[in-house]
Amino acid sequence: MCVAATPPPPARLTRRGILAGAAALAGTVAAAGTAGATAHEGAAVGGDRTARVRGGHLVIRNGTLLDPATGEVTEDAVVVIRDGTVRAAGRQGSVSVPQDAGVLDAHGRWILPGLVDAHIHLSTAAEARDAVLKGATSARSGSTSFYQDIAVRELARHSPALAPRLTAAGVFVTPDLGETVLADPDLTPLARLREGVRSAEALRRVVEVNLARGTDVIKTRVNERAGLPDQDPLAQVYSHEQLAEIVAAARRRGKGVLCHSYSEQGCHDAVTAGIRSLEHGAFVGERTLHVMRRRGTYFTPTLTAIAGLAESANPVLAERGRAYLPVLKRAVLAAHELGVPLAAGTDSSGGTVRPVGREVELMRAAGLPALDAIRTATTGAARLLGAERTVGRLARGFAGDAILVDGDPLADVSVLQRPVTVVRAGIAV
Repeated sequence: MCVAATPPPPARLTRRGILAGAAALAGTVAAAGTAGATAHEGAAVGGDRTARVRGGHLVIRNGTLLDPATGEVTEDAVVVIRDGTVRAAGRQGSVSVPQDAGVLDAHGRWILPGLVDAHIHLSTAAEARDAVLKGATSARSGSTSFYQDIAVRELARHSPALAPRLTAAGVFVTPDLGETVLADPDLTPLARLREGVRSAEALRRVVEVNLARGTDVIKTRVNERAGLPDQDPLAQVYSHEQLAEIVAAARRRGKGVLCHSYSEQGCHDAVTAGIRSLEHGAFVGERTLHVMRRRGTYFTPTLTAIAGLAESANPVLAERGRAYLPVLKRAVLAAHELGVPLAAGTDSSGGTVRPVGREVELMRAAGLPALDAIRTATTGAARLLGAERTVGRLARGFAGDAILVDGDPLADVSVLQRPVTVVRAGIAV
């Protein structure tokens, strides 16, 4: 059975699409309004979703500044943020400090750009706020069930202290949509498909609905889940041809695809089908890593999530985590040594937000030098998100997002798990 030959949904962000995600944020309007009033000026409600909302004015001083792009360390540093954007950064005395800005004294702590979590599931305002407080000032969604990530993205634009700037993925392109068929009326015809979302028409339909609702990327899978004991993570659910159909549908609108994967063959099929980033990828093989290097395909291993499986009370999941984690660490090191770009992602979901600093620590434990591990959550992840000119550094023209940590992250990256202060768009949160 195929999807009826109906026109694709309108290529615009509709009120229906936003309300589907906003339903998960019910009860947070008052909190958002309060934070927005104190954090920035001129916040408009509704209207053009691309309009910029002014951030805060802030001067960070008396700290040690690390630039992940160059590895340069500047002691007694000053960072000047105006309207949420870095205007200057450098050693005290070399930077002009405005008199009308608030001052955040770093008290000798290290200053880094806000971190990027390149794989996270944010479905509520509480989760979005928690991600910011744990240092993730930018993020890429790994999908949500009812377009909640689109609403979180809009929340971040209007009240930056409440959410990371977010690249939204919308709903999962997966064989069994389950309750997600109710996320949008244009998905409901898929509920009658006996074989699920597998035909070319059905695959295109889910991609088209996602893009019409305003998603920034497309999320799909090639293998079953590792986090469900009754599923086999090495079982393949989509073929190379099906994955290529998804990629082609996304590319027609200039969007990339991230792909949940585990098995060696699944990873290879996904990469050669043209995905932008490989997620999890525990058993990715050397032949696939070479293809990834040539194509510039990113690897987001989500070590944090696999390490979490090893701590599960479920014996099947715990054994799976213990078996997969060392294999994945070896894959991460092999990827790094080959020059495959890496991005940090926690795969946080279900109300628990893990610090992306933990992912950096696990990258370091896999064998990456400290600076390279830090880059996976700053400059490297920023490139994956297409935000390398605004995110991942504290330099002129970049976003005024920063974290302050106790201790030298080049000596001990674990300090990134516990930011003392987080600054989002020039606002100390």
